Amino acid sequence: MKKEDVEEKAGTVEVFIMGKSYRVPANLTIMKAIEYAGYRFIRGCGCRAGFCGACSTVYRRENEQKLRFALACQKLVEDKMYLVQLPFVPADQAKYDLEKLKPDENVLLRVYPEIARCVACNTCTKTCPQDIEVMKVIQAAIRGDIKKCAELSFDCIQCGLCAMRCPADIKHYHVAQLARVLYGKHLMPKSKNLEKRIKEIEEGKFDEEIDRLIKLSKENKEEIVRMYKEREIEE
Repeated sequence: MKKEDVEEKAGTVEVFIMGKSYRVPANLTIMKAIEYAGYRFIRGCGCRAGFCGACSTVYRRENEQKLRFALACQKLVEDKMYLVQLPFVPADQAKYDLEKLKPDENVLLRVYPEIARCVACNTCTKTCPQDIEVMKVIQAAIRGDIKKCAELSFDCIQCGLCAMRCPADIKHYHVAQLARVLYGKHLMPKSKNLEKRIKEIEEGKFDEEIDRLIKLSKENKEEIVRMYKEREIEE
């Protein structure tokens, strides 16, 4: 389909990419709109499906002071949207030896002492494109509740937008990652069936099923989503 036909079918909106005006089809995501305008992604483009956190985007609407945040692969363009892509979020990760860390109640505070600066402004939560209650994650970390911190942050994709907006310079997503690792290594109950299932996979018991899932992922994304949501999870 020609470019003109695409625009006529979907209708167009005006967006501003790095300050320059472009007209793009109204049914495109931010990522596709930027490419439609002629830009080539060198950084800030990963899985294109919303689970790698690489395409962090800041935008404003016309006549609004408020900054808004999104993942470029998910958010559809809006008319008069002013876009800024972020190649990365400069949030340094603490250095630690995981084998030497013990899951005591002060471990997160020792590794990331800046969490004590949290003023509970909730800006991090308002920024999160995954709708994670980020402030509660940090409050759990301060209390030393590793399990709660890990569970609340389970859907974190490490985009870094929370850290970018934090007035206390907290690296929320690094804190949460450490909590999940510590919980998985030391506190999470061991699965009774894990070793058995790994052995079955190695023996090829599920080769046919895996091939079917790979084909489904290419042909029927909705079915994959349904199967994922209805999967059985061991207590």
